[in-house]
Amino acid sequence: MFVELRERDFEAFFDAPFVAYGARSPYVSPLKGDLKRFLSDQNPLVSGAGEGALTYFTAHRGNRVVGRITAHVHGASNRLHGVARGYFGYFECGNDAEAARALLGAAEGWCRARGLREIAGNFNLTAMQQIGVVTEGFDHAPYLDQTWSPPHIARHLTENGYEPAFPMATMEVRNLQAAPDMVMGPKQQAVLDNPDFTFAPITRASIGQRIEEARLILNASFAENPMFVPVSAEEFNFQARDMKWVMDRRISAVLHHKSQPAGCIICVPDLNPFLKRIRSRIGVTTPWHFIRHRMTNTRAIVIFAGVMPQLRGQGVNPVILNHVMQNAKQAGYTEVGNTWIADVNPMSLAQAGKAGSHRMHRLHLFGKTLQPPKQST
Repeated sequence: MFVELRERDFEAFFDAPFVAYGARSPYVSPLKGDLKRFLSDQNPLVSGAGEGALTYFTAHRGNRVVGRITAHVHGASNRLHGVARGYFGYFECGNDAEAARALLGAAEGWCRARGLREIAGNFNLTAMQQIGVVTEGFDHAPYLDQTWSPPHIARHLTENGYEPAFPMATMEVRNLQAAPDMVMGPKQQAVLDNPDFTFAPITRASIGQRIEEARLILNASFAENPMFVPVSAEEFNFQARDMKWVMDRRISAVLHHKSQPAGCIICVPDLNPFLKRIRSRIGVTTPWHFIRHRMTNTRAIVIFAGVMPQLRGQGVNPVILNHVMQNAKQAGYTEVGNTWIADVNPMSLAQAGKAGSHRMHRLHLFGKTLQPPKQST
């Protein structure tokens, strides 16, 4: 049975990974309504002023969806980094070489038609940079905002001319209650003893301000990272607008220096077991499942950590990390994951190790040079 491609069929797009991977796979989908928002023209990452564009494709065999992919361009990124790059994301497919080739070909053709000279992915259309294809650690159940893919996804990519780059790792503290406390050296103790450093309160009234301070810290601390593009308030709030309803304010922290943002760690309860239980769909039993999850969950996920550049090297990050880990331990959490840390950031990898973290997944971006379309004669 031949492969049929369809464009912008959202119901099939949402269903594709469930069909391709089966109910027993570790894969967890974003909430259906959130995924629809990310793929819509409302998403400021790919809308407005000609800065971006997006489409998505699904592959079908008869009445059965067998895979999906997005194709998009982020104009601000290309302009900032001086490239002509398109992106693919949410590439999910069964162990079906023909379907994978059709999906990748559709994304490549879409990018090529816009004059783009290369393509890379996964980039999953979120301000928090949910990126990568898993290449090791397939048995580990992902946390919220971690990607997961089976071994054949990386194989599909290499078989279609893609090369792995930008290696990353997800990390996890597996038994927080038994983990030793982090050692605070002289630099860290100096921060703790300095009254100019204070942890800003995170309350229902102040959470909007804390989230904006986190965005400012993210932009400043990641400014020199490869491929990073400053995140606008509109982009950040588009994704984080519901964060205040799921945050456990005990396990995030924003540190001030002389009343100005100095560093932060945004850590939230892991929602993936809840999403897995409801199959990422809102139904009549969803509130009951959510309450049950809130009462029994012991997993948390560090979305990102950052320190203002002028305060680097002063022991600030270990102080914030120790503060968050101590609070998480007191709150009863037993596992704490991290979205991803790139190999080009050895200091953060070392810091995660000092906090008792172990590697969960190995991830890579996969990229390919796009040949220009053939000219008709």
